[in-house]
Amino acid sequence: MNIKSIETFSTRNICIVRVKTEDGAEGIGQIAPYHANISALVLHQQIAPQALGKDAERIEQLVDAIVTAEHKFPGSYVCRAVGGLDTALWDLKGKRLGQSVCELIGGKPRAIEVYGSSMKRDILPEDEAERLKRLQDKHGFKAFKFRIANNFGNDVDVYPGRTEQIVPAVRKALGDGTLLYVDANSGFTPGRAIEVGKMLEQHGVVHYEEPCPYPQLEWTKQVTDALNLNVTGGEQDTDLVQFQRMISMHAVDIVQPDICYIGGLSRALEVARMAQKAGIPCTPHAANLSMVTVFTMHMAAAIPNAGRFMEFTVESDSWANELFTSRFEVRDGRITVPDAPGWGVTVRPEWLEKAEYRISQL
Repeated sequence: MNIKSIETFSTRNICIVRVKTEDGAEGIGQIAPYHANISALVLHQQIAPQALGKDAERIEQLVDAIVTAEHKFPGSYVCRAVGGLDTALWDLKGKRLGQSVCELIGGKPRAIEVYGSSMKRDILPEDEAERLKRLQDKHGFKAFKFRIANNFGNDVDVYPGRTEQIVPAVRKALGDGTLLYVDANSGFTPGRAIEVGKMLEQHGVVHYEEPCPYPQLEWTKQVTDALNLNVTGGEQDTDLVQFQRMISMHAVDIVQPDICYIGGLSRALEVARMAQKAGIPCTPHAANLSMVTVFTMHMAAAIPNAGRFMEFTVESDSWANELFTSRFEVRDGRITVPDAPGWGVTVRPEWLEKAEYRISQL
């Protein structure tokens, strides 16, 4: 059945996409958060003309064809826009077949372990340590990720010594039984990244995310080769060729595609398959409580090379509040993948009514 219309419901931070086919079936997806209203314009102006009238069942082929056709505009905005279409089509397919997306891609809805992911740098080490301990006591998290360095900081921390302070503070608060992950967000040059990595190993940290500026794969590989803990990356990347290069040169130990950034579930699954062939785990990036967390739950429960834990933010973003008719609940460090057809969630009608509306149709 062919695509009849593509609708967007946008705010600056988030954009829900609804796709309808000629027989009246529909699916819901989402464009990547942040400046989502701009991505919505890209969807209507560059993506929709190539998608309308096409077979809604041939998701991977359609997405590949659109990204190829838009080769003069490589990168983030095209991939974000395509991701909105892709994820809506997966929801539509699941609803048509009466299966969850997880089942469509070979998995089974179930409870999966999550790590609590902190997004804060504007917090003192002792306050972050106390906060994570409270969250652990309430939700049973067995692993946490917190921030070190500064975002693209070029070896300049939020303030001198913060990285060296926060790691032992969190370790002391959570004890040796909790797995610790850190995210440097491209903060270091290789020499400093390796120096920090040695300190992380001394405190039993097992996951070192994006130690160097993410385009600099050779820098990241130097860090990976020098350390024993897992160096990870890939959240910002949108080019499948870059992922193939990242994997083939073993620049990282774990790949982390973001389903919304990379262009949807279809392209994220392709990265997971590349990584599986190379014997590398894939733990997708999911940094907020919009639909990206839902997408990632389905993927993490289905791919054979998923890591033990899925990322689950401990923050509450005002723009994502009241988005769904149901809430995510972490209990004993686990969250349950929705088992209803498609993504298994419903966006609140009142949220849609307040958003900026656009439609492209045959």
